[in-house]
Amino acid sequence: MTSTAGTTDRFVRGGGVAPVLTAAFLWGTVGPAQILAASSASPVSIGGFRMLVGGLVLGLFTARRAGLRTLVRRRTRGWTAVSILVTAAFQVCFLEAVARCGAALATAVAFGTVPVVSGVCGRVLAGERLSRVWACGTACAVGGIALLLLPAHGRPTDTAGVLLAMVAGASFGVYIAATKQLGERGGDTTAAAPTSVFVAGLLVLPWALSHSDGLGEPRALVLIGWLALATTALGYLLFTWGVTRISGATAGTLSLAEPLVATLLGVLLLGERLGAPAIAGAVLLLGGLVLVSVPARWGRAGEASRE
Repeated sequence: MTSTAGTTDRFVRGGGVAPVLTAAFLWGTVGPAQILAASSASPVSIGGFRMLVGGLVLGLFTARRAGLRTLVRRRTRGWTAVSILVTAAFQVCFLEAVARCGAALATAVAFGTVPVVSGVCGRVLAGERLSRVWACGTACAVGGIALLLLPAHGRPTDTAGVLLAMVAGASFGVYIAATKQLGERGGDTTAAAPTSVFVAGLLVLPWALSHSDGLGEPRALVLIGWLALATTALGYLLFTWGVTRISGATAGTLSLAEPLVATLLGVLLLGERLGAPAIAGAVLLLGGLVLVSVPARWGRAGEASRE
């Protein structure tokens, strides 16, 4: 009986791998889709409408009135506001970074920054211990970003684009911390995702409307549709469903597929070429992500086997 129960439990947990991996793949197409569309519309405007449409559709499937009420209580509303602000910052900065320095480079920098910021937030907000593994991952991320800033093929890297990608990654790291704080204070994190995305879209909307040139182009509408429905609504829906069936460490490891997909699509489909320093920097960044994610998974597996 115990063996059957254990097998069933592993099967249920394993059932979350496919949706989380699919979500990571969808998110990895954001940058390449933006470049492939070659729309003349502003990246910020595209991001604003992506958040509005995607957040609305996602909310129809996941948000409930009772859950929304938990986000405006005295103990949670401050973190709800933080999650909205950093969501807006992530969308705006990431799409602008892609436009400036390409899908592969922007994604590598952004997701190389995430574990650094999320680790610091965990230490400051929850007193979490910063392990040697985290320190090694952080060193890899910092070194990788430094290499990415070096000139390639005789041309300097777009420093502003790299910095925007770093801000995007930092915003996502803070978003992770804010979501955790919301959950610990009784907030419904299922309702928090569509709320953050949709309200962030409302914040960006005035700017998007005032810079609406090119938004009526068919390629811009197709891009917004893909980003809103596939990478936002469907991506978050799959991730939310799958992440409850696997460990957090496993989810973190699977999310490595996102920068990998973006890099492969950028090089193979879009013809992006990275110089030797940029390649070394990207490898360092991805290596840092692996260091942060994989040992935690092994550690939990070891604890489970001892039980």
